[in-house]
Amino acid sequence: MRVYFTFEPRPDLREPLLTDFPQLDFVFDSGLSNEELQQADILVTYGEDLTEENIQYATKLKWIFVASAGIEKMPARAIMERGILVSNVRGIHKTPMAESMLAHILAIKRALPWMYEQQKKSEWSKKAKQTELRGSTALILGPGAIGSEVGRLLQAFGVTTIGCNRSGKEAAYMDSMISFAQLKEALPNADIVISVLPKTPETTHLLKEEHFVAMKSSAIFMNFGRGNLVDEKVLIQAIATEQIGYAVLDVFEVEPLSSDSPLWSFSNVIVSPHISSHSSRYVERSLEIFKPSLTKWLKGDTDLENVMDLSRGY
Repeated sequence: MRVYFTFEPRPDLREPLLTDFPQLDFVFDSGLSNEELQQADILVTYGEDLTEENIQYATKLKWIFVASAGIEKMPARAIMERGILVSNVRGIHKTPMAESMLAHILAIKRALPWMYEQQKKSEWSKKAKQTELRGSTALILGPGAIGSEVGRLLQAFGVTTIGCNRSGKEAAYMDSMISFAQLKEALPNADIVISVLPKTPETTHLLKEEHFVAMKSSAIFMNFGRGNLVDEKVLIQAIATEQIGYAVLDVFEVEPLSSDSPLWSFSNVIVSPHISSHSSRYVERSLEIFKPSLTKWLKGDTDLENVMDLSRGY
């Protein structure tokens, strides 16, 4: 059985794979090769390198392990037509992303961006507009693995957490839950609005002008899910007209963000170039999910961790 990686893990991560699974033929590549794909039974990929044309070459392929949480760039229809099982690393991002979100929130609350600017100017000033995080309310769109982790951290700071998903079904570390249909009513109570929603037809432009109008003028809006959540023109208008106080954006409708986008120039916007999930332990954590699944697969068990429903997009 041949396991084809389209990226090369560090030697200290690669060697245990070879030791633990000596019966398998591992191929580690720095990119996707159709020639190698023809021989692969299992594919390990970040997902973005795979096209519909590639799938035509993958005649032996039975399982794709995606070392990423998002699958929107994968050829879902071609994969489904072939009946190939797909699993991913859902939940792997929760630690670095939750830490990134908390870092941004505390930086804004304690006026760190302002302090950095004062330092550049060698200017001693105590006119910082600092507020406390304790006693705030955070509304978290998509309280899954990542949203629940940031909820846990925020609760430790004395923040009330409101989770929002399609059904309003209970989620961990949320003080209360609402559905998408109740979102507009809940927004006026939120000091911080955080989205970690995936990209689906239902989440595309879920937030409209009326939602930003409903937010507090001091609210911090954070999008760490996918850029399709809001029309960028609507977001720019909300910032320009001071419907919200601050925006922290890790994702955008079109990436990379155009150099002439107004979002670069707003003093109350932080542009994070889709790096909040980055971590030196990323591949290590991916393999911690892959190896137990590979053990199950070799025993004929297809009930793997994080099996995806490509028809739903997650």
